[in-house]
Amino acid sequence: MSNPMEELPRPAKPAPRRAKAGRLIGWLALALLAALYVAALASAYPFDSDPPLSRSELEQTVAYYQKAYSSPDANPDSAAEDVYVRVAAQAARLHQIPERVQAFVSDYRLGDAKVLEIGAGRGYLQDHVADYTGLDISSTAHRFFHKPYVRGSATAMPFADSSFDAAWSIWVFEHIPNPEQALRETRRVLKNDALLYFLPAWDCPPWAAEGLPVRPASELTLSQRLVRSTIDFRTTILYWLLTKPPVRALRSVGDRLAGGPATLHYRRLQPNYDKYWMPDSDAVNSLDRDEVRRWFVSRGDECLNCATQTPFWPDQGEPLIIRIHKRP
Repeated sequence: MSNPMEELPRPAKPAPRRAKAGRLIGWLALALLAALYVAALASAYPFDSDPPLSRSELEQTVAYYQKAYSSPDANPDSAAEDVYVRVAAQAARLHQIPERVQAFVSDYRLGDAKVLEIGAGRGYLQDHVADYTGLDISSTAHRFFHKPYVRGSATAMPFADSSFDAAWSIWVFEHIPNPEQALRETRRVLKNDALLYFLPAWDCPPWAAEGLPVRPASELTLSQRLVRSTIDFRTTILYWLLTKPPVRALRSVGDRLAGGPATLHYRRLQPNYDKYWMPDSDAVNSLDRDEVRRWFVSRGDECLNCATQTPFWPDQGEPLIIRIHKRP
């Protein structure tokens, strides 16, 4: 009698070539994903440090900000103001900058302190304290001020050492070609135990100079359209978590291995001084909040608002509040 099990058809074995092709495709897909991830990490890694500042760069920067504040109308809220001033005013209102600076003044009892604003612009924060000095690179911004205003560069401030009890800088350092030199100058002119409210536009995107999110698609080249198609994902929390924490961890390890005060690393950007498409179109660098925090802390300074914030979660436009501790 025949065995019925022997009459059942046996499953066909996969062809060896097909199995190898499937494995190869899988490995290629993994390699592609790994390459894309490495590229994403590289794009987020702050490779740059302070370069020599050329005369042409300085002249171009000065000319841009002189033009930005050259509106004939001295009222910063008038309809006659230029695009730069109007957009800056709208952004300040949207992000409640006056209220946040007033809270800083109130929380740390700075009403009678001698305060410097670095990059004072149109002077809309000058009345938050009685003893105020505004510093800006533009020669035309003085018309906005009824309190002391000094024209000068943040990289070479015309003040003596330890001149001020406190300072603030709002959306300025992303426009300074040598931000570390400006940080050194900031510490120099502040007294021991002075307070600093530091809020640049963190992580300025490289596509702002070209206005990719706001321009009509018909104006864009093929490569610009490809970049634009990635912006929605690159601005998600998921993308931030995939790139920022690993990069910050690598930079932290690098600083510890190097020892001593940290060197500020950032990403240089190509600014657009011809067309102000959107906020940060004129940014010359992209600063990471944790990178700046480490710069201060490695010099003995204290971050007063870092204890409740983790470097592994998005910063959400938070400032650094630093207490300067100068070593004898």
